[in-house]
Amino acid sequence: MLRRFALIWGFLWPVAAPACDVALVLAVDVSGSIDPLEFKVQQTGLAAALRDGAVVDALVTGESAVAMLQWTGEGRQALSVPWMRVRSGAEAEQLARAVEVAPRRWDMYSTAIGDAMVASRQLFRDAPDCRRRIVDISSDGISNEGGAPSGARAILAGAGITVNALVIETDEIDLTAYFRKNVITGAGAFVVTANGFEDYPGRIRQKLIRELAVQVSGLGP
Repeated sequence: MLRRFALIWGFLWPVAAPACDVALVLAVDVSGSIDPLEFKVQQTGLAAALRDGAVVDALVTGESAVAMLQWTGEGRQALSVPWMRVRSGAEAEQLARAVEVAPRRWDMYSTAIGDAMVASRQLFRDAPDCRRRIVDISSDGISNEGGAPSGARAILAGAGITVNALVIETDEIDLTAYFRKNVITGAGAFVVTANGFEDYPGRIRQKLIRELAVQVSGLGP
C-alpha cells in the first residue's frame, strides 16, 4: 500500500526543471586565414563581451555553463576553456579571464567547419544538465576540409542542439548566406555578420545577448 502511494505521489509531484538555462560552446576559428592580430581581436572581443553587464546578468540569471573550443583543419579541435558554470559576477569574470588568456593552439591549417561542429557536439557529454544546448560558431571562411557542414548540421539537429553563427566577412564571398544554408540549425537559429575583424567585438556582444538574454524571461520554477 505504501509503495503504491509513493508511486502515485511521484507521478503527482512536479519534476524540477534544470537550474541551468544554457550550455554554450564558443567554437572559435583559428585557421591559417586568421593572422595573430585578428586572433587577438577575436579573443579580447569575446572576453569583453563576456564582461558586458547585460551578458553577465543573463548568464548569472540562467546559471549557465560555457566552454570554448578552438578549431581549424580536419582533426584539429581542442577544448581551450573547459565547462564553467556562471552563477555570480565573480564566476563570470573567471570565465572572461580564461577566454582572454587561452593560448592559440594552431595558426596554419585549413577550415573544417563540419569537424568543428561534430567536436562541439561531443563536448555536451560532459556538460551540466541545461535546458538548452547551443553551439556558437565563428569563422571568416567556408569549409574547405573534412566532413560537410550540412551533414554535421543534421547530426546536431538530431541531438536537439542549436547552432548559431558569427561570420566575419572579409572578401567577396557571401559567407552569411553560406552559413545560413549549410551550418545553422535549430529553432530560432541565426547568423550575425561582422564586416571585418574590427566589427567583431560589437557583433559578438550582440550575438551573446540575443542567445542568452531574450530567453531568460521565460525561465520559471
